[in-house]
Amino acid sequence: MPPLAGTAISTFDRVIVFIRDVVTINGSRGAAIVCWCAVAILSMVGKDPAHAADPQPYTLSIASTANADLDAALKASSQLGTFRDSAPVGPFGLVIRARNDVPRLEAALQSFGYYNGTVRIRIDGRDIADPTLLPQLSALPNGKSAAVAVAVTTGPQFHLHQVTINGTVSEEARRKLGLAPGRPAIAADVLAGRTRLLTELQEEGYALAKVDQPIAHLDPQTDGLDITFDVDEGPKVELGTITLKDLHDVNESFVRRRLLVHPGELFQPSKIEAARKDLASLPVFSGVSVRVADHLDPDGRLPLTFDFQERAKYSVGFTAAYSTDLGGIPKVSWTARNLFGNAEQLNITGAATGLGGDATRGLGYNLTSQFVKPDFLERDQSLQFNVGAVKQDLEAYDQTAFSAGPSLHRKINDRWAATIGVSVAHEHILQEEIGSDFNLVGLPVTLTYDSTDLADPLLDPTHGVRMALSATPTQSFGHSEITFAILQASASTYKDLADFGWTKPGRSVVAVRGLVGSIQGASTFDLPPDQRFYGGGSGTVRGYKYQSVGPLFPDSNPIGGVSIDAGTIEFRQRLFGDFGAATFIDAGQVNSNSLPFRGTPRVGAGVGIRYYTPIGALRADVAVPVNPEAGADSYEFYLGIGQAF
Repeated sequence: MPPLAGTAISTFDRVIVFIRDVVTINGSRGAAIVCWCAVAILSMVGKDPAHAADPQPYTLSIASTANADLDAALKASSQLGTFRDSAPVGPFGLVIRARNDVPRLEAALQSFGYYNGTVRIRIDGRDIADPTLLPQLSALPNGKSAAVAVAVTTGPQFHLHQVTINGTVSEEARRKLGLAPGRPAIAADVLAGRTRLLTELQEEGYALAKVDQPIAHLDPQTDGLDITFDVDEGPKVELGTITLKDLHDVNESFVRRRLLVHPGELFQPSKIEAARKDLASLPVFSGVSVRVADHLDPDGRLPLTFDFQERAKYSVGFTAAYSTDLGGIPKVSWTARNLFGNAEQLNITGAATGLGGDATRGLGYNLTSQFVKPDFLERDQSLQFNVGAVKQDLEAYDQTAFSAGPSLHRKINDRWAATIGVSVAHEHILQEEIGSDFNLVGLPVTLTYDSTDLADPLLDPTHGVRMALSATPTQSFGHSEITFAILQASASTYKDLADFGWTKPGRSVVAVRGLVGSIQGASTFDLPPDQRFYGGGSGTVRGYKYQSVGPLFPDSNPIGGVSIDAGTIEFRQRLFGDFGAATFIDAGQVNSNSLPFRGTPRVGAGVGIRYYTPIGALRADVAVPVNPEAGADSYEFYLGIGQAF
């Protein structure tokens, strides 16, 4: 090796350069091992203490290729970038790291179809193959950064030429491959095509189908890539014995009635997964997994095994909320998840109300009991029976009431559901020092839609729509004998700003909700006070205390109305760790005209913080009225679990 004229370097560095060249030229594994052992020994006994022992800081720049996805792949492939701060190295290690990056970056280029692309790395203006680079780095003053520059030449992008499937497959499977000649030869697309082909074969019943890794042939003359897939379909397979494992308190007969797959049916992974998800949706299970046998049974069928993890049969929960208008509301609940072995539920809840709050006048309670019988008469249909008792002392009215009634809930599909029921209530209400008794019989009908696709209801929605339409024809007896109908529609939608490429998924979300309602068949004072609409509070217009938006008596107590409309726009931003923030504007009005959008909307605005926990977000919001009436509070504070909507 010729001497390095004009540069004074240590014996250690000269040996390092020699070892580097031996490894480069020889290339054998044995030579590499010997050389690296020598490096390790020299690093302990023969190094230059002035420079070589010190970590060499460096800056990194990777030239843009004008392809954002490729640029991101190059950045992710580079160990120079990945370990720059977390794993400092000395001059020699920096050169080795740069050399190792070349094939990594070239592989990234090839994965995007640039098979003739080249990568060149320079450190402090010198090529990494330059024999004078290492002594130059060793001579840098301690703490001085070396400039690492990566230059990328993509060359022409190769395109798919011929795509061949060796094996007998259906036309649908060929279509699902989705690799048309002329498309860019992007490795991820080719591998995704293989996965789609295998998935389609399995969906067609070929449970043991095999699709080998694609074989690629480059044609530099045409910048083309020929791809060949070798396929072995195997036999078409039916499902064999279905075993249910680890069922203890839940009756096996109940689970088998719910199963969406059965022995003798064609093997289809999508249907098996749908069956697993359906069973996992039952509240008696904390988890459900499915295993497919790795071989056929003697009848040529493929057995399945479902493994279950049952939840505890009983649970106790405690939650609490606080707001300046309603005060503290502690709530305790007791649940039996599997009362008789068929996933029957009994839910008992008790809440204390009126613990402070400027919209309340005294203590109260809210007691509810609900029994749920799943799969009543037919699948995806439940029978519910509810009993409740409530006492509340509000500015709008004092109420003591008892209610009961059954309802039938029907799941139409994954997004639509319907409920019809009968509700009977007896109540005594005192408003403006006038007491009245009411007996009410209602027929509530509700249609709901949910496309937020949440696997867990405790998670925050980031996309989709929630909607509810309800109509409740009601007959009132006692103080007034009238027939009226309460009509109401509500909806909320969520948009993740990551869809526009502005943020990372789930970090920044815009949420919008709307509410409109009308009561037909009765005027305001014909109605029991608790059946009227009221605005204000966390459910409609934050910044105004509960029930304060709408018509008022001369003493400023709420009257209520027969129509309502309200809307909210809220921006939710994840910050750091488990913390987040929100800002929002609410608006709404209530009036005595049965047609909504006829009154003056009250507007509230506010901000909040969020702390995300396994049981939902802890929410703290403060809101102020923007256009309040005289005597309105200057602000309202809300504390609870879960988002406002």
